[in-house]
Amino acid sequence: MSAPSISTLAELERKVVVGVGGLAVSNDQNTILTTYSLGSCLGVTIYDPVCHAGGLLHAMLPDSAVDPFKAAGRPAMFVDTGIAVLLRAIYALKASKHRLQICVAGGAHFLDNNGIFNIGWRNFAALARLLASEGLSIDAKDVGGLVSRTLNLQLRTGEVRLKSSGQSGETIVFRGYANIG
Repeated sequence: MSAPSISTLAELERKVVVGVGGLAVSNDQNTILTTYSLGSCLGVTIYDPVCHAGGLLHAMLPDSAVDPFKAAGRPAMFVDTGIAVLLRAIYALKASKHRLQICVAGGAHFLDNNGIFNIGWRNFAALARLLASEGLSIDAKDVGGLVSRTLNLQLRTGEVRLKSSGQSGETIVFRGYANIG
């Protein structure tokens, strides 16, 4: 009779990759939400440490008014409609507004050295306005610059990790607050 196999924590973890213009939410503590290639796009994580519900948005553009038809079909493509959908989804998982921990990465400055189209800055400004209008604030951010980023949210702990292009390893941007009430 052979010994039962023992799974390591890493084997139990499941990585959910959020593509450009996408979002995901979960309350499965074995899940890590990840998005890659955050250039001028914004990656936004939202996490509730009590119910371990979290979400990740990878938004490309600040304002859905440029293409309402596309926004109707792919709301996560835009900061304004993506944040609205993300908040509704996280609240549906029993997250509480006053416990939300929000982290942001991306918003890099690419392609436009004159700043005329600076989509990265416009994305971040739109996000800051939307969150303020909801009475929410950003707990940690790594925005701007000229680097592409990868963003990870671990739903067991609320830890947010970031890897920037040219960097050898990940950086912990936010450790999450312990179960706050």
